[in-house]
Amino acid sequence: MSANVKPVPEGYHTVTPYLAVHGAAKLIDFLQHAFGATVIGRMEGPGGAIAHAEVRIGDSIVMLGDAPPEWKPMPAMLHMYVADTDAAYRRAIAAGGTSVREPADQFYGDRSAAVQDACGNQWWLATRIENLTSEEIQKRAAAQH
Repeated sequence: MSANVKPVPEGYHTVTPYLAVHGAAKLIDFLQHAFGATVIGRMEGPGGAIAHAEVRIGDSIVMLGDAPPEWKPMPAMLHMYVADTDAAYRRAIAAGGTSVREPADQFYGDRSAAVQDACGNQWWLATRIENLTSEEIQKRAAAQH
């Protein structure tokens, strides 16, 4: 490896989700409309399938592509912090997502909601509304049961 080459490319994080789906083009469209994703790159494969694509959502990159015949599509669950859970949830529903959980305040200090895209991936949306200690969270969790 050359001394001037970083092992993790600029703008990427150590862990980057990769979504193998049927319908990658539709997923990209959903991500753009629901979460303001920006397409960084897109390579088409045989028959118009997307061999590989990368989108930026906020400060994170998500890689995705149409699952080739030798790989099964694999739905994922992704957690995403947003400035306004309710607004992000409404945009995701308007973009074609289906509700998994409506926005609600949680005992651990987040307001969260969840939607599912047409490929079966769940997008859990959260906004931190309270800074709590571990002890406070444990006490609240115990009070829930």
